[in-house]
Amino acid sequence: MLTDTNTIRYYQRLTDALVDSWRRGHRFDELRLYLDGYISALRHSNAIEPYLIHRLEEEAFRFLRDPSNFELAMPEPETDYYR
Repeated sequence: MLTDTNTIRYYQRLTDALVDSWRRGHRFDELRLYLDGYISALRHSNAIEPYLIHRLEEEAFRFLRDPSNFELAMPEPETDYYR
């Protein structure tokens, strides 16, 4: 579980970008490369501590492996409240 606020922000940005890329037609291999590049950039920038990057990486891979994160939500049918 992520508790550091900066790490959570990076996680949110990363997972939002992964879902957005998936919806634009990118596939799992491309998402994995994006994730690897993102983590590598964090390591080289020293933006957050290495142990936090490791936790972020674990959580992001868990997110990537869960197919429910990439399902399109079906809109609920509108109900007629005025009869």
